[in-house]
Amino acid sequence: MVKVKDSAGSDRSVLWFRRDLRLSDNGALFAAARAGAVLPLFVVDPRLMRPSIGPRAGWMLASVRALAHDLESHGAHLVIRVGDPAEVVPAVAREIGADAVRISADYAPYGRARDQRVRAALDEIPLIEDDTPYAVELDGLRTRHGEAYRVFTPFYRAWSDRGWPAPIPSDPGATTWLSAPSDPLPDPRTADAGLTLPDAGEWAAAQQWRTFGKHSSSYSTERDRPDLDTTSRMSPYLKVGAVHPRTLLARLGPDDATYRKELAWREFYAAALSRWPESAHHYFQPMLSGLHYAEGEELADSLSAWQEGRTGYPLVDAGMRQLLAEGWMHNRVRMVVASFLVKDLRVEWMHGARHFMAHLIDGDLASNQHGWQWAAGCGTDAAPYFRIFNPTTQAKNVDPDGDYVRRWVPELRGLTAETIHEPWLLPDGPPAPYPLPIVDHAAARLATLADYEALRKRHS
Repeated sequence: MVKVKDSAGSDRSVLWFRRDLRLSDNGALFAAARAGAVLPLFVVDPRLMRPSIGPRAGWMLASVRALAHDLESHGAHLVIRVGDPAEVVPAVAREIGADAVRISADYAPYGRARDQRVRAALDEIPLIEDDTPYAVELDGLRTRHGEAYRVFTPFYRAWSDRGWPAPIPSDPGATTWLSAPSDPLPDPRTADAGLTLPDAGEWAAAQQWRTFGKHSSSYSTERDRPDLDTTSRMSPYLKVGAVHPRTLLARLGPDDATYRKELAWREFYAAALSRWPESAHHYFQPMLSGLHYAEGEELADSLSAWQEGRTGYPLVDAGMRQLLAEGWMHNRVRMVVASFLVKDLRVEWMHGARHFMAHLIDGDLASNQHGWQWAAGCGTDAAPYFRIFNPTTQAKNVDPDGDYVRRWVPELRGLTAETIHEPWLLPDGPPAPYPLPIVDHAAARLATLADYEALRKRHS
């Protein structure tokens, strides 16, 4: 163990970075630095990396590399260790004679179980939660009956009334850093599947926020327009903690209520998953599990056409191709493609949720799983199952000139705004090799509604 400079404090802390890959507005870093000397640690957990191999892992590794670079600029070295955190973290803590291991809390099912194992393995060394990835302490938000919120609107009211602290000040340059032997960090290029990823790290997050600032005044009116690309694109940075939501909330003004509400949705879903961890993989509204869904060859054919962006519905295909190319998709398009998979193709929501988590660099378990359950009509604050997006009407509304479709579906770039969203109506059909629609939306909608009505009667 090498000490970078003399400590002004008496304690030694391991600062275990997880979903807080930043130096500013970091409560765990602030607490560790006040207590004394700090060893920054990141654990490459094989159990998390295996299901994330691809875009999400590439984005995480790029973000860790950016954090390491930021630490180096302050004379510190990010210690990388590969292995089970329940073995690695106690070993590192004992190597440096740590008085504590400090973390930002994790509310996800695996994270909580992992932290319990680490806490037990640390024995007499405390594992201290000094911060949270969210603006408020999620477990503290309850209804007047002491229950977790199932509906967003009252949650949002309580969340807003509770408020959040100001960003936490930090001075990494004044911190006393400790060091220890380190494993090499895997090269993110081996995990990003050749995607075009955004720049990673805290500095890049700040730059992206400044870019969004040029469009933020029109966010409430343009946020559903994928052709304009004026959303914040902060979700990948929030996912890895390159920025804290309270930092963003502190920068919002009174006219930014729409964006503030979007941040609250993220926290609502995290609170729901924390309270009902089984909802990550099971129906929040169990009755809907009785609907008819595609199986066998029908399932395989429908799912692959949707995944590859060849359904014959231009907006759906544009979104799915953007996902494969960027590891990201516009939020409105996410809702459209999810509704199409579940209610037009009759593919159970778990299949779509799994595909999103495999490809989204902002793939957050709580937001992803509960967002899919919302689309399927079986989640918290569930939209009625009989709400079915019309992919053509949606396309005309949110991409009126067809610019978003042209960007991602090159076969249709020569079409006009009047024809691009319904190319099957052209005299010779869609330009080759673009396919005809895989399903008739009107017929699929009626079949889905009939199935829902039959299910409702069985349970009435």
